[in-house]
Amino acid sequence: MINGIVYLVGAGPGDPGLLTLRAAELLREADTVVYDRLVHPDILRHARPHARLIFAGKSGGGEQVAQDEINATLIAQARLGRRVVRLKGGDPFVFGRGGEEALELAAAGIPFEVVPGVSSGVAAPAAAGIPVTHRGISAAVTFATASLSGADPDWDHLSRSPTLVLFMAGKKLAEATQQLINRGRSASTPTAVVEAGTWAHQRVMQGTLATVARLADEAELGTPALLVVGDVVALREQLAQLGAKAEASRAEEAYS
Repeated sequence: MINGIVYLVGAGPGDPGLLTLRAAELLREADTVVYDRLVHPDILRHARPHARLIFAGKSGGGEQVAQDEINATLIAQARLGRRVVRLKGGDPFVFGRGGEEALELAAAGIPFEVVPGVSSGVAAPAAAGIPVTHRGISAAVTFATASLSGADPDWDHLSRSPTLVLFMAGKKLAEATQQLINRGRSASTPTAVVEAGTWAHQRVMQGTLATVARLADEAELGTPALLVVGDVVALREQLAQLGAKAEASRAEEAYS
């Protein structure tokens, strides 16, 4: 039995331009690509023409490819002697189950390599004009998920973080914001929801901890969505305007 190798690769937050050079290189060399729902279609164009593409998407409340099935696919493909890229949105070790897959590969005797990607926890707020840390405003940031299997988030701890970035928050906005208020976070704390951060259809809803869930519901924001809580959100209006002006200036220079 010939073993191949599995690369656990982060595809970044969505924008194909944020794919790393190492990830693109591995896609060009891969025999098999096992990819997630949040991988931008243009990223798959880096795969070589005859590579086998296997969809392994997950979506909250929708169709699921069981994790055990994904693990079995990775092992089976590697045992055929293939170079396998397991392509995940964001970073494979940030709420991406990359650690689980690495442990399964190790137990099966399959060599693997982890290739980090740009996490949406940093990229999506940045694309919305929100720095997750800022001197004099926030010297710490907490990344957490609103969707845990068999456990509730530690809301007491999360409520005290200068900046909180909550993954997979789209369907739990009302619950998450109320829990934070109940644990003592001011209802007037600047808060934003970023839908599809860095994608072309990105949308941002900004309000306060008390209002943002209602505003997002009225705007019919969907998934994937991140909740960003903290005074850094108040910088968004100024930074987004400056970014738009810089982009317009570059476009004007390009056509002059």
